[in-house]
Amino acid sequence: MTDTATCEHVPAGDTATARTPDGCEECLASGGRWVHLRLCLTCGHVGCCDSSPSKHATGHFNETHHPVMQSFQPGEDWRWCYVDGRMV
Repeated sequence: MTDTATCEHVPAGDTATARTPDGCEECLASGGRWVHLRLCLTCGHVGCCDSSPSKHATGHFNETHHPVMQSFQPGEDWRWCYVDGRMV
């Protein structure tokens, strides 16, 4: 699991609740497709990864500056800090 002491951007407390647990928020609305999903730990936005056509998780960071997202794939618990540009 992650060591939150290594990144000041990891929010304290529980992981955010997914706003759209069935998939990428924007892709579900537009009929798009995704490869893998990422969960914003600040607000619960679910976005598609950078291997997906629309890269909504990174787009969400660029719009909101919410720094840390976590894989939303079953069995994965890694986190990425956009500010530090590394796994946390």
